[in-house]
Amino acid sequence: MTNPDVLPASPRIPVIDLEPWLSGAPDARARTAAAVDTALRTAGFLLVTGHGVDPALGGEIRKLARSFFLLPPEAKEPYAVKVGGRGWLGPGAEANGYAEGTRTPPDLKESLSFAADDPTGDPAVDAEWFLPNAWPAEVPGLKPAVETYLRLMRTLSDRLLGLLGVALGEPEDFFTRHTGHPTWGFNVNWYPGRDVVGEPRPGQFRIGPHTDFGTVTVLDRQSGLGGLQVFTDEGGWEDAPHTPGALTVNIGDLMARWTGGRWRSGRHRVLPPPADAPAEELLSLVYFYECDPGTDVRGVDSHTYLRGRLDAITAD
Repeated sequence: MTNPDVLPASPRIPVIDLEPWLSGAPDARARTAAAVDTALRTAGFLLVTGHGVDPALGGEIRKLARSFFLLPPEAKEPYAVKVGGRGWLGPGAEANGYAEGTRTPPDLKESLSFAADDPTGDPAVDAEWFLPNAWPAEVPGLKPAVETYLRLMRTLSDRLLGLLGVALGEPEDFFTRHTGHPTWGFNVNWYPGRDVVGEPRPGQFRIGPHTDFGTVTVLDRQSGLGGLQVFTDEGGWEDAPHTPGALTVNIGDLMARWTGGRWRSGRHRVLPPPADAPAEELLSLVYFYECDPGTDVRGVDSHTYLRGRLDAITAD
């Protein structure tokens, strides 16, 4: 008899093809859900193909965002915001290691940050979570490209939540019944090389060790020597696998809590720019999906939790 508590041998971060899940064949859907359950119990991460998002769109956003990041500081300053705001997060704005109590130096990155902007009609909720986004006038093509990408991310994230519901042994709408009017965040992260940021300080990363805060994160990343690493109990810190055209998916703290700890919030970091490739430059597109404001997640108000986590990573 198979012991249900013993996980089968498989890659800690597998590549999951979503086509069998979307095809509707019961046996294929069941196999996909089982593979997802195993991955999320182990590392909290997986790669997905068959997601329907054209990689060329991500490439266009990278090109446009990079033109903004390369502007002189005085041109970017009018868009400057704090963590959780909509606009430009400049050097020294964020330290993700703070979220787990590690007083690291600020993260070696800049970000263009966007968030949910479709008002609910509740003035108090809208004033905190559904404000207008700031679009740099210097890069007029960025808004239509990002808005197209965001529509695709919303659809994909709800499909992923449907898959996660079944993987957990629940109805397909177990999570999506709480995403009728959700919050979300979207960061374009620029990781410049040492030729821009200088020599990293001890314990300084492009993004310090942390877990994400929401339900699912969908990441379009570039591989590099100073790239993403994932932590597991079995392997410690390991370079995250990269498959061209695949998107990286990990679950956050709210999802881990929602599952009663069955799945783990994926701990990760982005290494500093490497000494042997000092000019290495990477850009990542990071979509953070959450849920409807006021959702009760096993006795915790989802957005009270999210606000506290966002405040926690604001650098001193």
